[in-house]
Amino acid sequence: MDKTLYVSDLDGTLMQPGAYLSQKTIDLLNRSIGEGKLFTVATARTPATVAGIIKDVKMSLPAIVFTGAAIWNPASGKYSDIRYMDADSAAELAETYRKEKFPIFHFTLENDVINIYHIGGKLNELERRFMEERLHSPYKRFHISATGEDILPPDISKTIIFYGMQPTYLAEAIHERVSGLPGCRHQCYHDIYGQEIALVDAFAPDATKANAVLRMKEKTGADRVVAFGDNLNDIPMLQAADVAVAVENALPEVKEIADIVIGPNTDDAVAEFISGDR
Repeated sequence: MDKTLYVSDLDGTLMQPGAYLSQKTIDLLNRSIGEGKLFTVATARTPATVAGIIKDVKMSLPAIVFTGAAIWNPASGKYSDIRYMDADSAAELAETYRKEKFPIFHFTLENDVINIYHIGGKLNELERRFMEERLHSPYKRFHISATGEDILPPDISKTIIFYGMQPTYLAEAIHERVSGLPGCRHQCYHDIYGQEIALVDAFAPDATKANAVLRMKEKTGADRVVAFGDNLNDIPMLQAADVAVAVENALPEVKEIADIVIGPNTDDAVAEFISGDR
């Protein structure tokens, strides 16, 4: 029998709309893992929120976090396979954000701790809420000026991601400005905030869910990968998988490239599929 690695996105795929796992999904996943099935998640989230989401799942594999820029072990709290940005590229990108006065968070990862800085101007309301919801997390430390002054990390070589949430017209303008800079992969996309707000992030060029999944496939000795997703940023991972599965609530572009379309995330469809797959 083929050894299968199951990899699921979280938001809109494995989770319920309230950003939690239903008890049914938890029970089905734990049963599948107990039977020896290989399961993990691949998410843009960091352990600050992933830890609480998957705390009741008896994970036997580490989680793919930061959109593939790192692997995180829930049991030990340790990171591995970290994809840092080139220091010169990170410095050039930070300077461009500052010159263009584009507010954005600057994440570094050092000694298994995420440090978050902010450049480009004062926090907007969404950024402030983002920070306040994570202020007491043991996984993150914020270094943010109350007056809006730029604070840069002491060691820019530890940069793992830039992350911003701004009005779409500003996000698209900065994306056009920096997407050609060497040594980074820049994204601009819509997520949970609707069409008025766009998310912007930047990583090392090889920091992708798809690459992280393929490395985990090799490390676990799996013969095939079954990947689950719902959004545009899941497409490369689905294309890299042996079997691409879209949930019913996925975007049309995701369903179009999927091998299989299952029920919606609200029906525990991912966990049901894994439980029944033989």
